[in-house]
Amino acid sequence: MSDILEKPVTYRRGTAADARDIARLFLMSSDGMAEYIWRKIDPEASDILSVGEMRYAREGVDFGYGNCLLADAGGEIAGMMHGFSMADGPGEPETDPVLRPYSELEHPGSFYIAGLAVHDRHRRSGIGRDLMKLAEVQARKLGHDVISLICFTENNAAMGLYEALGYRETDRCAIVPTPCLKYQEGEAALLVRDLGQAPV
Repeated sequence: MSDILEKPVTYRRGTAADARDIARLFLMSSDGMAEYIWRKIDPEASDILSVGEMRYAREGVDFGYGNCLLADAGGEIAGMMHGFSMADGPGEPETDPVLRPYSELEHPGSFYIAGLAVHDRHRRSGIGRDLMKLAEVQARKLGHDVISLICFTENNAAMGLYEALGYRETDRCAIVPTPCLKYQEGEAALLVRDLGQAPV
């Protein structure tokens, strides 16, 4: 049996002390979009991860540690799910041409999964599925009956996982290429799961 499987996995809410680990995982989950956003915040940053760490060290905001669930494998953070409640109505219009398509894919009033990531050495161990199931629990606690997320259509592994978990595509848009992005072509899809459906 591998060392990975021998380590017990527990799940917990993120803390301010986890901010750098959360930022690292969010950077992975966004396929480069987080780097684009963080460089807009601080174009001169020599350590882009420090910008993300600063954001996730905040309390009481959507992109803060309090909205992150972490998978802990024997004292090592193995993965993360970041989610929060979307506003019931449309927000401020997005003026950045790279970000605008994603703002137009929002599903108002849903529980929005902003990021899901598992470190390479812990993949294929069920952690990603567990985190998605915990997202459903969190969504119901907050009174939501719908979960939404956005995924690059070129990310076949992620698209396959979400489809297997009962998510269905409701909209998509062409991405605007930028050097930070892992995918320079293709589309972004809005995927939605109705929590009234039978569990997968």
